[in-house]
Amino acid sequence: MPATTQDPRVAAIKALAHPTRLRIAEALASGPLCVSEIHALTDADLSTVSKHLTLMRKAGWLACEKDGLHIHYRLACECLPTFLSCIDSIACDDSNCC
Repeated sequence: MPATTQDPRVAAIKALAHPTRLRIAEALASGPLCVSEIHALTDADLSTVSKHLTLMRKAGWLACEKDGLHIHYRLACECLPTFLSCIDSIACDDSNCC
């Protein structure tokens, strides 16, 4: 299947193509976190973090559960850490390795 802008693979990869979203994905690889914990890991405003989380959830990377006033996010796709590791391997070179 040739990649087009309508290709769901393109949307899935675009959903990770931001430094804040990558940081969120890496943090959630260690386990579920509530929105306030995720916000504390970023330099972004809470509303911006919320938008990133929504985009990642709609792309299928994240799942969330409401617990009272808190919303906890977790990885919906257990393959995400492996995918990120592959990206790290591609992005690394001898002078600037991860």
